[in-house]
Amino acid sequence: MNLRYKVLFVCLGNICRSPSAEGIFKKKIINNNLSKYISVDSAGISSFHRGEKADKRMMEYATKRGYNLTSISRPVTYYDIEEFDMIIGMDDENIYSLENMLRSEEDRKKIYKMTSFCRKENYDMVPDPYYGGEQGFVKVIDILEDACDGLIEVIKKKFSI
Repeated sequence: MNLRYKVLFVCLGNICRSPSAEGIFKKKIINNNLSKYISVDSAGISSFHRGEKADKRMMEYATKRGYNLTSISRPVTYYDIEEFDMIIGMDDENIYSLENMLRSEEDRKKIYKMTSFCRKENYDMVPDPYYGGEQGFVKVIDILEDACDGLIEVIKKKFSI
């Protein structure tokens, strides 16, 4: 595989779930020696938090697990739909919003739900921890770790790497 496979994680505001997915996935890419094959970014459906770092609470819990959240919030664009190979939403609302941005049936094949990659447990969505307490942030990281492991396996199989 000569070209990089591009993955975009999307949540509502791009300050909790999608930057966490990006940070977790980046570490797993490195740990699996896949950095030269896969690139990753994150974005939000909303532009409300544009230019902001990840939520401090989310960064704190991610750091405790060994992840570094460095992304800056930005809204998803039509360019992203064209540019990325996989666009992964955290819940049904994210998926619905992404589908409303699609311009072709080919684009539809790029849209996935994060929890569809989970291997250890079945989850309907990655819940938004923004208005919750500590357990919400911990749960998000648990789900994302599982889903990112599954996503790594899917990409490795797809490209025989």
